[in-house]
Amino acid sequence: MTEDYYVIDTSSLIDLNKFNPIDIYPSVWKKIEVLIDQGQLFSPIEVFNELVKQDDKVAEWAKQHKKMFKPITPKQTEIVTQILKKYPSIINIKKEFSADPWVIALAVEFSRNKQQTLTPLKWLVVTEESQRENKIRIPLICKDFNIGYLRIFDMFRNKGWKF
Repeated sequence: MTEDYYVIDTSSLIDLNKFNPIDIYPSVWKKIEVLIDQGQLFSPIEVFNELVKQDDKVAEWAKQHKKMFKPITPKQTEIVTQILKKYPSIINIKKEFSADPWVIALAVEFSRNKQQTLTPLKWLVVTEESQRENKIRIPLICKDFNIGYLRIFDMFRNKGWKF
């Protein structure tokens, strides 16, 4: 049986709080925290940087769960360089932080590193972005790197969570 591991994008955390605010739906967020504690949910530090720019509950939550946010590694930098060569429009040069290529790079790095384990692992990117015709988005690049992706509520369904 394959075990799923997740790298989550900024959009999923923001949308989750929009539709299931932390202060009203704490049970939803507790389940997310269990995944973090079990080492099954991660995000690159660039997602943290995007989240803490906001002065809201998600920024507070991110600060309390900083262990889920992984530092940039040389391997991720190499992967992001590959992404940007092929898909330069994935980043918005007007934004201070652009986490999208780092989300993909973290998932790619983890999937390559963890293939040596006894239990097969499946790394998935959790994002609210969707494939659009000729727009460069996370799903398109995930396909190129053979990384699965899904929306946060689909992750809940995969985990069998009910609230």
